Amino acid sequence: MKIDLNADLGEGSASDRELLTLVSSANIACGFHAGDAQTMLQSVRWAKACGVAIGAHPGFPDRENFGRTAMQLPAETVYAQMIYQIGALKSMAESEGQPLVHVKPHGMLYNQAAADPQLAEAIARAVKAVDPALILVGLAGSALIQAGAQQGLRTREEVFADRGYLATGALVPRSQPGAMIEQADLALAQTLTMVQQRQVRSITGEWVTVNAETVCLHGDGAHALQFARTLREAFETHQIAVTSA
Repeated sequence: MKIDLNADLGEGSASDRELLTLVSSANIACGFHAGDAQTMLQSVRWAKACGVAIGAHPGFPDRENFGRTAMQLPAETVYAQMIYQIGALKSMAESEGQPLVHVKPHGMLYNQAAADPQLAEAIARAVKAVDPALILVGLAGSALIQAGAQQGLRTREEVFADRGYLATGALVPRSQPGAMIEQADLALAQTLTMVQQRQVRSITGEWVTVNAETVCLHGDGAHALQFARTLREAFETHQIAVTSA
């Protein structure tokens, strides 16, 4: 059994470099919700040094709210913004002799695309336009994964170690109780169940089927690094290889 571990980088966390020693894929902010040219290049260099797959992490143009505010933009506007952000990170990676491997939308763009087929289609089209070899990462079972498949892209279905789930398979909104799992033992148990048994228990008790191909580790929590180490140890114990391939 194998799993990809990914983390979002270039968003201002002090743990980025250490986290890169524990994950197999990095999603680098492209300047719209966080980051800038300097942080993008530094993140690419750190990822290269650690042998971690490099991905673009484009978001809504919403730095004031860290890309977590809902926005209703025309599909072609989102399409253009995606090409702009992905293209910038792709150039950064290639300037360091590294390929861009995947694209994972950020925050509210990610969440809206999980449920909005039109938005998901605009994102998938943009990824394909930049490079049809790129992998599109999205919430397991979501409209974004479906849109990627319809565009002929490789997709990677994502699950979250520290987020609560609704009975629909969607994440509990951050504004609602149960959105975040603060206890490391509960997050670890949820992750192992998703990876090994392909299911997750919703906050209302229902079991939901999930195709766990990559696990997101949030690097900005107070205990993020310790949890990342604990998760890696648990995967090793259960003979689950961590790889982006």
